[in-house]
Amino acid sequence: MLTEEAAGPLLAQWQNFYVIAGSSAGALTGLQFVVMALIADSELTSGMPEVRAFGTPTVVHFCAALLISAISCAPWQTLAAAAIALGVCGAAGLVYAIFVIKHAVRQTGYKPDAEDWFWYSGLPLLAYAALTAAAILLPRDRAWPLFVVAATTLLLLFDGIHNAWDTVTYVAVNHKRPPNKSAGENPQEKGPEKKNPPLDPNRQPGQH
Repeated sequence: MLTEEAAGPLLAQWQNFYVIAGSSAGALTGLQFVVMALIADSELTSGMPEVRAFGTPTVVHFCAALLISAISCAPWQTLAAAAIALGVCGAAGLVYAIFVIKHAVRQTGYKPDAEDWFWYSGLPLLAYAALTAAAILLPRDRAWPLFVVAATTLLLLFDGIHNAWDTVTYVAVNHKRPPNKSAGENPQEKGPEKKNPPLDPNRQPGQH
């Protein structure tokens, strides 16, 4: 077990890293709001099961990266206290990742392929499992679990960025709003249609 004096300097070495990671996570969270706005503006016929399986998890991963950064920057007196906070975060992420898999199985609006299962379900599950394991080993091994925690933070960030981009490209390619042929045309604003007068069979050539 580390002493109280050893915990502070060890965590302080990661301050700059987590300031950058946390700031990025907070900024990228707004990216998913843009994605949801694009989905709402398209003709994508999706409901809450699809959002819970493929939309909300991206926001949760960004927020998890932000939370890990905040925990790692907090002025902990011992690594054991920081490990408990990180362990709770990892365990909660594991439970949530399992619920995401259940939502992905139950939803019927989209059939995920192998790549989707990897990015939306497998990779987050692996990240939260690694975070939990690193938190358990942190009070004893001290150094290398901190690298695992940092790698988990980056993994959640990159996974969220990929999933947001994947959603945008899916909407842009497969759910374009059909062009409105009558856009900019108001039939009431058109002038009366000119018609040629009927020909008079008794009229001689040259007569008007």
